[in-house]
Amino acid sequence: MPDENVGTGRWLPRLRHRRDWQSVAYMLAFPALAGWQWVHGFVWWMYGLLLFLTLGVGVIHHNHTHLRMWRNRRLNRLTDFWLTLLQGHPTCVFWPSHVANHHRHKHGEKDVTRTYRFGDTNHLWGYLWHPFQAVGALYPHIFRWLGSLRRHWPGVWRYCLLQYVAWLGSWSVLLWMDPGKALLFVILPQLHGLHWLLATNYLQHAHADGSHASRHGVPQLNYARNFEGLVNPLLFNIGLHTAHHEHSRAHWSKLTRLHAERYRHRVHPALNERGLLPYMFRTFWLGLALPGCRSRSLMPDSSADATPSSQQELSHARRF
Repeated sequence: MPDENVGTGRWLPRLRHRRDWQSVAYMLAFPALAGWQWVHGFVWWMYGLLLFLTLGVGVIHHNHTHLRMWRNRRLNRLTDFWLTLLQGHPTCVFWPSHVANHHRHKHGEKDVTRTYRFGDTNHLWGYLWHPFQAVGALYPHIFRWLGSLRRHWPGVWRYCLLQYVAWLGSWSVLLWMDPGKALLFVILPQLHGLHWLLATNYLQHAHADGSHASRHGVPQLNYARNFEGLVNPLLFNIGLHTAHHEHSRAHWSKLTRLHAERYRHRVHPALNERGLLPYMFRTFWLGLALPGCRSRSLMPDSSADATPSSQQELSHARRF
């Protein structure tokens, strides 16, 4: 990026935004908790905090892809590898799977990870299973992208390959040291974080309108669900998804104001949730027994991706 070294020394560790010290704290706390328990043994509250930090690492990984954390190019590249090791998956795949796919098509028919590709649903099983469906759809897309890099941009391809080597090499070394500890304190938490990262797409888009229909010539914004409440200060405003889609290069700290001033009143009321956990409890758990707690799709009846069973759930407004 052209402005990464502007106003800084060549190696001076200067963040773009002071709020990213929270990100740095999460990135240091995760290996510290894993390492302490590796040496001293399992502690339930530490392990719970470790699992929470895997969610934060996923959001930091996502944010760093959209807007590089440091003003120094070398530090950004080191952060790529540090996040690769923390996440248990290469940073580079965010570009083809997320930026060039999801943000480009905004849950539309060309979005590889659109939730209604697998049936226009919004329930517990769909939430749990969506990450596995998404991986199956994404990795052929990622492999094609890597193949194109190898042919046309071999230097970038080697950079991505090094991230795969770092990730798989770290797992190999840790498993060689102690398979049980490696699984319990590193690999399983990382898989938990990856599941959450992919399942977040389901939380933010299931039963939203991916048709991109316009009203009076104005593109609609009902392709994403927003979550307010405690999830945002803890997880870098990940819940304010419409504002993020419309301003993907804005620093995450600015999304609160953008959501409140520009977008909250412009999306369907059913897509503005007061909190993440109340939404999940109502929709995924109470909805199992109480039809009034289930969501209703905002997709129009002409959705090409809706299955016959989901067609019965389609409506122009969602009820709870």
